[in-house]
Amino acid sequence: MLETSARLLRLLSLLQTRRDWATADLAERLEVAPRTVRRDMGRLRDLGYPVHATPGVAGGYRLGAGAVLPPLLLDDEEAVAVALSLRTAAAGTVAGLEETALRALSKLDQVLPSRLRRRVATLQSYTVPAPPAGPTVDANALTTIAAACRDTELLRFDYADHYGVTGLRTAEPHRLVYTGRRWYLVAWDIERSAWRSFRVDRIRPRTPNGPRFTPRELPGGDVAGFVSRGVAAALWRYRARVTVHAPATVVARRIPSTWLLEPLGDDRCLLDAGADSPRLLAVYLGALDLAFDASEHPELAEALRSLATRLTAAAG
Repeated sequence: MLETSARLLRLLSLLQTRRDWATADLAERLEVAPRTVRRDMGRLRDLGYPVHATPGVAGGYRLGAGAVLPPLLLDDEEAVAVALSLRTAAAGTVAGLEETALRALSKLDQVLPSRLRRRVATLQSYTVPAPPAGPTVDANALTTIAAACRDTELLRFDYADHYGVTGLRTAEPHRLVYTGRRWYLVAWDIERSAWRSFRVDRIRPRTPNGPRFTPRELPGGDVAGFVSRGVAAALWRYRARVTVHAPATVVARRIPSTWLLEPLGDDRCLLDAGADSPRLLAVYLGALDLAFDASEHPELAEALRSLATRLTAAAG
């Protein structure tokens, strides 16, 4: 009986690692005959697990969604990752998840082996979390938007712009993007007939959602890049595109995340940089300590010459 129970736990763990399993593959992993696998599947069904069989010569099994959440079997690294993620969620940017995350974490702590509990506790003890850099978002709004993206349903929502003015928007939701500070919705704005990114903390969805729509292709397909470019355009008063004579991998380590890079070869890249003024941008670019060409931007070129004059005079 003990051997059978251990095999059932191993079988359940395998079913949770991927969507479909062939009977022969499961038998090989468990080192048993195919008929034993079929018998064990019956035992799992008796225990309430929704195991679905696929007919045919290449038939197999799939663990489906049930009415209740079955126990999850995690290996050591997965358990640590889940525990750390829950601790992060307890102090994260999604409002309302803190208490839920703490409840789930307390359950996980009860069953973690002592060696894993020490790993998680050690990292937690010697980590000082900074306050969230961005605003919190409503968890219900986030899940409503995600479901509309999944189901390709029109989304109607009240949206507060940069000045606090609220208006009704209708959009075809595409994807959610999390930048580490804020959540954004990338969507096709129906009234403006254009792609837009919306801050989720400013969205108040109206339910129910609208009718289904045929998904559009985002130009370029880079959802994260689309949001980054939009954030950068709104963040800086002055922007310039300069050619930096260094590999993009080197430049990327020296610039803020709101500046954009485009490789031009092994030793050059195009940098889309921004600041509040040409004078400040000249200072930032000089701090890169890399050769660059800004001759196509007269205001920036003049600011660079003025900065060079002052620095030369300061050097005596």
